[in-house]
Amino acid sequence: MKTSLAIPVTTIAESRLAKTDFSNLVFGKTISDHMFVADYKNGEWTGLRIEPYAPLSLNPSNATLHYGQSIFEGLKAYKNEEGEVLVFRPDANWKRLNESAERMCMPHLPEEIFMEGMSQLLDLDRGWVPTAKGASLYVRPFMFATDDYIGVKPSDTYKFIIFTCPVGNYYSKPVSVKVETEFTRANPGGTGAAKTAGNYAASLYPALQAQRAGYDQLLWTDGQSHSKIEESGTMNVMFKINGTIITAPLSSGTILKGITRNSVLQLARDWNHPVEERFLTVGELEAALVNGTIEEAFGTGTAATIAHIERIHVNGKDYTLPSKSPEAFSNKVLAELDGIKYGKISDPHEWIIKI
Repeated sequence: MKTSLAIPVTTIAESRLAKTDFSNLVFGKTISDHMFVADYKNGEWTGLRIEPYAPLSLNPSNATLHYGQSIFEGLKAYKNEEGEVLVFRPDANWKRLNESAERMCMPHLPEEIFMEGMSQLLDLDRGWVPTAKGASLYVRPFMFATDDYIGVKPSDTYKFIIFTCPVGNYYSKPVSVKVETEFTRANPGGTGAAKTAGNYAASLYPALQAQRAGYDQLLWTDGQSHSKIEESGTMNVMFKINGTIITAPLSSGTILKGITRNSVLQLARDWNHPVEERFLTVGELEAALVNGTIEEAFGTGTAATIAHIERIHVNGKDYTLPSKSPEAFSNKVLAELDGIKYGKISDPHEWIIKI
């Protein structure tokens, strides 16, 4: 990808790359050398720069610490066999970032700043993109309020940062999930469709209770009746029942507009596979588990790509799903996505941007 925006670069005095154990990557723990930074003040983005990854200095009265005006994104970069860096659908992440910004009363980030900042950062730190099978470079863009003011109002100033971290698989094995019918992730009119920090903070307590009970994640239900499956804690969720892929619609405003979700649905339609974007009720899910008409269930997300679900807890009982054959839809779509991301097969929808 050609770059045109002049961004000053300050390089790190001593790279951590040579001391990094790429064979033992814990997701989100190892951070690359540099970060892209931009500041918003007086109604415009300014101070664009790339500098060494380092701690930030914040005043105790920082607005984000008190009122949670913070949004983020997550995407990945890969290396193909020629050593080129490939980024999967960054334009979709930029659009979703601005949808979150609109909901959270934050400024619009121009596409040029997002794409150029990311591209030049990845070009500088391309040595951090892993080459091992299943590994990638996780890219974390985020924006937060920087006013030093104790008062409930939108901030006048903001900071936008992108940093990266080499990662392995998010889930090393199929996951177990519990249908949540007490706590609520989102309600219509709320911030469920925004990728904002507060949504995740509110989910921590019920997720922790589920983990203590032996489950990896929750299956969130709607906040009004707890009768409809919405999404999982770190991903959208899909079910294959009687040959049809079923996943919650985006129309309620309570579902995160997953980019992997969209990609999976596009591929399913390319293959003429039956798809229904509708709410699956808890009753339908339980009936399908009892009578064996559920063929597979899986999560979709940037971190996990496809996370196979092997056990579902609903209404006090655990159900084990059938083992996944190599021909299962979830395995087929995972192989297709990985093939596109690593540049091994054609990219008919032009999802890949080459750095």
